[in-house]
Amino acid sequence: MSHAPASAPPDSGAPRRGRPGYDRETLLDVCVEVFNVHGYDATSMGTLSKHLGISKSAIYHHVESKEEILEQALNRALDALEEVLAAAERTEAPAVQRLEQVIRGTVHVLVEQMPYVTLLLRLRGNSEVETRALERRRTVTRRVGALIEQAQEEGDLRRDLSGRSASRLLLGMINSIVDWYRPDPDKPDDGLADTVVALAFSGLRAP
Repeated sequence: MSHAPASAPPDSGAPRRGRPGYDRETLLDVCVEVFNVHGYDATSMGTLSKHLGISKSAIYHHVESKEEILEQALNRALDALEEVLAAAERTEAPAVQRLEQVIRGTVHVLVEQMPYVTLLLRLRGNSEVETRALERRRTVTRRVGALIEQAQEEGDLRRDLSGRSASRLLLGMINSIVDWYRPDPDKPDDGLADTVVALAFSGLRAP
């Protein structure tokens, strides 16, 4: 999907100069798409300028650097994932119910913020911004693991599984959604979260 500048003249071949026709949100959307196609490290400000259809100076109207664009994009994904956990942790429900809430919420974040989460999942840790984001992601995994262990202690999940391994396997299954899932515009809620929950708690074998 591409986003044209809001006030760009038709058939404009060269980058626009002067004030940009993007707001920060739409500019970020396009930059994330470009990062995901070409790779963050391989994408230059010149590449972003070409895809946005505006000059590099117009991009700098909104951000100071390519790294700032990356940081804003990663924060958007991580903030949404952390809020899912925080919302579950604020309730007084049994841990297994909070875990299900986290699974459903995480699936919804991946679907709604798929380009941003995709960028997060492809990080290599090549910069301070990426290292911080990866640590936040690891903290999310540890918090899910703690929920699993609490549900085990409460007798709602089997005890012969490692909470640490289970959290990584569970989130790995959920994270794989970005590689294959394409929502049906005619069915905005096609039961994806229900399927993930069923697989996580019941598996494929019929009772």
